[in-house]
Amino acid sequence: MNSSETTAVLSASHLQLVRQHKSVLNDISLNLKAGQIITLIGPNGCGKSTLIKVLLGLEKPDSGTVTRRTGLRIGYMPQRLSLDQRMPLTVTGFLQLARGASHERIGHWLDRLSIRALAQQSVHDLSGGEWQRVLLARALLIKPDLLVLDEPVQGVDVQGQLELYRLIPQLRDELGCAVLMVSHDLHLVMAATDEVICLNGHICCSGHPDTVSLDPAYIQLFGARQQQAPIAHYTHHHDHQHCADGHVEHRAPGKDIL
Repeated sequence: MNSSETTAVLSASHLQLVRQHKSVLNDISLNLKAGQIITLIGPNGCGKSTLIKVLLGLEKPDSGTVTRRTGLRIGYMPQRLSLDQRMPLTVTGFLQLARGASHERIGHWLDRLSIRALAQQSVHDLSGGEWQRVLLARALLIKPDLLVLDEPVQGVDVQGQLELYRLIPQLRDELGCAVLMVSHDLHLVMAATDEVICLNGHICCSGHPDTVSLDPAYIQLFGARQQQAPIAHYTHHHDHQHCADGHVEHRAPGKDIL
């Protein structure tokens, strides 16, 4: 194992964040190493995007610390980016606004992400999948040490999701960067990640993906719709459940929550 595989690019310790008297992040700790892909999963409203903002320094936690490697270059692909419809802007023009943009780099990523044909197209006329690839190109222009992808397949059809998730490990290998992804769906993303962190305000569980079967605890938390998931799955066991009133009920050792 070389040093690039063991060097932490970003770490967080005991993060706490409360909004309107509600705990949004509770005792969150993680460690992201160079060359590693970590995926945050969890239901809507569980704190995934908020955690990303805290890790990037866009929002301050009430307590806890975030440590980033000195000189760390971060490429960030946000969950949403709205542009004024009145602004005439081509894909190339949009990418030229990004930090690290140059004619050579823009051309490289247009070709690498198979969107060269969109170069002079209006950003307002793009499909969901095309716009996501443009946003990804924007994040890659900086030559990131850390690539942060918040719901990268939002608005993309299933085939497009497959293609994007196959692409992410390739980009990691090409750039030698770490990748932190956010998702609420498990069935497609698992084949493209090294480690999963299951978040629901706090870290429910974490570990390596498991392609064998769905876990009953995951079905309980995320819904039976995932039972028909066609690709890789991450299996894990919760030692607790989230009750309707918001408190966490822990099970006795050796007893599963059904």
